[in-house]
Amino acid sequence: MTTTEPEWDRRIADLWATFDDYGPADFVAEVTALAAELPSGHPAALFELAGAHDSTGDPEKAAPLYRQALAAGLAGPQRRRAVIQLASTLRNLGRPEESAALLTDEREAGSDELDDAVAAFLSLALADMGREREAAGLALAALAPHLRMYNLSLATYAGELSAGPAEPR
Repeated sequence: MTTTEPEWDRRIADLWATFDDYGPADFVAEVTALAAELPSGHPAALFELAGAHDSTGDPEKAAPLYRQALAAGLAGPQRRRAVIQLASTLRNLGRPEESAALLTDEREAGSDELDDAVAAFLSLALADMGREREAAGLALAALAPHLRMYNLSLATYAGELSAGPAEPR
C-alpha cells in the first residue's frame, strides 16, 4: 500500500505548517505518532519520518529513512521530493558525489514542477565537488526562464559557464 487517506495527508501537512511551534524532539515525536497510524514500512510514513529527522538536524537518521521510503515504493511528487531531500542530506553529510549522482539521474528521469529544485541542489553538490562554473551555469539556466528580461542572454551565458573554462572576453 503506497497511498494514504486524505485526512492523514491533511494532518501531516497541518503538522508541518506548525513546525516552528515545536522543539526538535517534540516535532519528531508528533511525526512518529502520525506515522504509526500507517502500516509498518509504509513509504509515506518513512518519508515523513526522514523529513522530520532531517529538518530537526539529524541527517544521519534521515538518510536511511529516505532510502527505505524510496525502496518501499514511494510514488508521485513525494518520490521526487524524497530524492531531492536525500541528495541534500548526503551533501550535508559530506557526500557530494553521491548527491550529484542521484540528482543527475533525477534530471534524466522526467520533468515536473520540481525541476528547478533538482537543478538548485545539483548546483550545490557540484560546487562542493569543486565544479563551481558548472554549478553556476546550471543554477543560472534554471533561473533564466523566470526572468521577465534578459532571459535569453542569461541562458546563453549559463551555457557558456557549463561548457568549460572561462575564455577571455
